[in-house]
Amino acid sequence: MTDKIRVMVTGVGGGGNGEQLLKALKLAETPYHLIGADITPLSKGLYMADERVILPPAVDPDYISILTDACKKNCVQVLFTGSEPELKRISGFQDEFRAEGIFLPMNSKSVIDLCLDKSKTMSFLKENGFYFPQTWTIRNSEDLQSVDLFPLVLKPSVGGGGSANSFIAQDKKELELFGCWMLNIYSEFIVQQYIGDADSEYTAGVLCDMEGNLINSIAVKRNILSALSNRLKIRSRYTGEMLVLSNGITQGEIGRFPEVTSQCEEIALKLGARSAINIQLRFVDGKAYVFEINPRYSGTSSFRAMVGYNEPDLMIRKYLLNEEIEPHFAYKEGTILRGLDEIFLEKR
Repeated sequence: MTDKIRVMVTGVGGGGNGEQLLKALKLAETPYHLIGADITPLSKGLYMADERVILPPAVDPDYISILTDACKKNCVQVLFTGSEPELKRISGFQDEFRAEGIFLPMNSKSVIDLCLDKSKTMSFLKENGFYFPQTWTIRNSEDLQSVDLFPLVLKPSVGGGGSANSFIAQDKKELELFGCWMLNIYSEFIVQQYIGDADSEYTAGVLCDMEGNLINSIAVKRNILSALSNRLKIRSRYTGEMLVLSNGITQGEIGRFPEVTSQCEEIALKLGARSAINIQLRFVDGKAYVFEINPRYSGTSSFRAMVGYNEPDLMIRKYLLNEEIEPHFAYKEGTILRGLDEIFLEKR
């Protein structure tokens, strides 16, 4: 029997990216020994893995040394980060992990830093001729006075995944109210034009190899009107349409959507992506208006794997098993529906 490849996935709790990566790897035909890591033993994802490791939070001064020791102790061959704080922390120590013989399929620190800051992301899109909603960076109450386009979305420049701490403002009064609240919490946030409608939102994934060559792309036309998949839903006082902000729970129609993914491929290549990126956008009049780029594996990794687009498995097969991966390989298309499931831990 072929020895199983030992893969550690961090941040496997909370139904986030780490748990999704575990699910995707469990769906693969490649034999894996999966080591789940999280900051708490009460993490559902830990119980999907073959072994469990408890790590400190990524902000802990000893996080890198503890993680390195855990990788050595568990003979880890491949490491995936399943949370944004860990992605950011590890991004500056990639050479150290690779020096230990660990395959780390991750974007460069410069790409990660750019994409984790929405103001920098919008500047990159503007400088390179891509489409994005009109955007203002707000650092004080005076900056709000130059904003005169409604409706608008207010969101943190850094963080705010799943539309956390985000608002929709329909007029100047709401803009000032929500803006003052944001300034009490953040030194900087962004205001963006609300563009398109609830039926025009996509999440698109582009996978590149570690040399920056395009492998493939995929997209989900999101159903964000479902209660499970939106953070905020209000009716416009002026047009009657529903104004909706999606959250991190994606479901909907999955497929190639070439009119969308072709534009996202151009962005990924210009960005200099290595491994996976995810682009959040509204598709309006044939143009992909990008409002966020996530420089990581997706919160939809498992159902991408269900249709034959298994990003973590593809990277391991290419670089550890030396398989030839055909660019733009075929995969299935259809609709993904999501719900909730539970796990019971008996009291001992």
